[in-house]
Amino acid sequence: MVALWNFAVTNTDSALIARCQKADVAAFNEIVSRYKDKIYRYVYRMTGSAEDAEDLTQEVFVRMYTNIAGFRAEASLSTWLFRIAGNLCTDSFRKNKHARGDVSLDAPIDESDEGASRDVSDMSHEPDLLFARKELGQQIESALAKLPPKLRSAVILHDVEGLAYDEIAQTERVPLGTIKSRIFNARIALRGHLKEYLGR
Repeated sequence: MVALWNFAVTNTDSALIARCQKADVAAFNEIVSRYKDKIYRYVYRMTGSAEDAEDLTQEVFVRMYTNIAGFRAEASLSTWLFRIAGNLCTDSFRKNKHARGDVSLDAPIDESDEGASRDVSDMSHEPDLLFARKELGQQIESALAKLPPKLRSAVILHDVEGLAYDEIAQTERVPLGTIKSRIFNARIALRGHLKEYLGR
């Protein structure tokens, strides 16, 4: 029982980071094993390219390993990894000139509009619930690809990866209200792209 408890303690994210900071390759491999699928899914949905997702996912962990000595645990390991992934995706968009949209993604929602709110409603036909419907998988992926990168990132991190608003705010390094606005605007846009399937 003691041995099992010791194994659990030495395999928490914090313990793995501490071991990585001492150049423990086994700890690095454990982190990669633990997070590679989540990071790959996020990058794939951001880029829409399996090849780019594979390359950028590898680069995320290379960056993590080369910068681990400076990690101060001000955010969780997953938040840090998603931040690295998001930055790499942004760099990729710039290099490939894939940046979309000319609308300010950080503009606050006009609270004077009736029904407008920073609290995102959780209605039965919200786009995030459609992720679970296998038959709509391709339509969801296509709709996500049409979103500007900042909106896409926020809604993927929240609705697909299950991060809380404050975790996403830490990941993106923007205020909480900005994240709520991005998710609200992303869901509105997704509704528009998916209106045929939502019956609206």
